[in-house]
Amino acid sequence: MKRAVVVFSGGQDSTTCLIQALRNYDEVHCVTFDYGQRHSQEIDVARKLSLKLGAAAHKVLDVSLLNELAVSSLTRDNIPVPGFSESEQSDIPNTFVPGRNILFLTLTAIYAYQVNAEAIITGVCETDFSGYPDCRDEFVKALNKAVNAGLARDIRFETPLMWLDKAQTWALADYYGQLDTVRTETLTCYNGIQGDGCGECAACHLRRNGLDSYLADRSAVMAAMKKITGLH
Repeated sequence: MKRAVVVFSGGQDSTTCLIQALRNYDEVHCVTFDYGQRHSQEIDVARKLSLKLGAAAHKVLDVSLLNELAVSSLTRDNIPVPGFSESEQSDIPNTFVPGRNILFLTLTAIYAYQVNAEAIITGVCETDFSGYPDCRDEFVKALNKAVNAGLARDIRFETPLMWLDKAQTWALADYYGQLDTVRTETLTCYNGIQGDGCGECAACHLRRNGLDSYLADRSAVMAAMKKITGLH
């Protein structure tokens, strides 16, 4: 049996990864992390979506220690979430949670080891990565190598969105017939508003601009996505 584990936040990217994983694997588990994030609604959204889409299991892990160590506008209510223009001016925005993906991928690997999964799937990408260093391909490959050495097990870290922009990620959801689900039921907004979000934060801008670009030229964006991913 082919089994995979998705790092699942209930946002656009991880939901698109889950939709694809359910087509490619016999059994898919989801792992969601509670780190005291500002928009804690994402945990409830993730729980409902994983159930609706058909994940075999959904595990919520308490990693509140990350909140104690990592100071970010996503872990501190007294640090305001920057608007789109502010985040554009900074190399690494204050929404970056240092070490988040290091911790998430490592813990997910331990879970994958326990359930004998062959792959971990994460929705990080280097095209629209908001300046987060732990979303880069170089980082994921390096951590994958280290984790496999430490576990003496070959677990693949898969990053299906790594080279897609946001418009192409929308196209991927549409390819699987789930555009409306991703648009209305996921939570990407830094201010915790489901669906189209607040419209002000950087996450909402990336999401909205990508959707607008896709809807403006569906066939061309779909063709570009297929070329990058190898889908037919």
